Amino acid sequence: MFFNLKKSKQEQIISSPQSVVDFSILDPRATQKDISDYVNIAIKNKYYAVCVNSFNVEYAKSLLKLKDNEDIKIVSTIGFPLGACSKQTKLAEVKQAISDGADELDVVINIAAAKDGDYDYVKDELSRIVRISKGKVVKAIIETCYFNKDEIIKLCKICTKTKVDYIKTSTGFGTGGATPEIVALIKAEVNGKCQIKAAGAVRTTKQAEDLIRAGATRIGTSTEI
Repeated sequence: MFFNLKKSKQEQIISSPQSVVDFSILDPRATQKDISDYVNIAIKNKYYAVCVNSFNVEYAKSLLKLKDNEDIKIVSTIGFPLGACSKQTKLAEVKQAISDGADELDVVINIAAAKDGDYDYVKDELSRIVRISKGKVVKAIIETCYFNKDEIIKLCKICTKTKVDYIKTSTGFGTGGATPEIVALIKAEVNGKCQIKAAGAVRTTKQAEDLIRAGATRIGTSTEI
């Protein structure tokens, strides 16, 4: 009798959750020393990426080059944390972040437009960002704490239609963060058409593992896990 010993993708991630961590330093008070400290922790723990505000992309990227650790990605936030700036402002920020060395883009959707039911605006904004992203990974932050189940489902449909690479649950600056229930809802709705980044109040390895079991393939946290 032969047994299939190949681990599922989820099992592989759970066995090494650090490998899918975007280690995030998004405090507006973060100094260059703080950025350097986070980069060093990311290198030590072999995290997947360091996530910074767009202002800090160039500096964080230079640190990784200096330390010869360019296999670690730099994620830039866009329209962070409110998503309330104009479409043109977000597009300009995307272009600058890519120019500064960003490998991935975590984009806060226009929350107010979505709450107003103007899903065409949300779709157009994401579509434009995906088009100009030059193949960089794009994650749409939908800030799930502000939406009900039906609204989250509508936003998931927009995200899959615009072909973003990930839906990200939260900024960490809202009224709530990632939960296994929200991740499972998103997973069921996207049906494999994009991946899920669980973020917001993820502070322990156990939390990360539970979110991965629910369907997340990337974890955002500012806590060393």
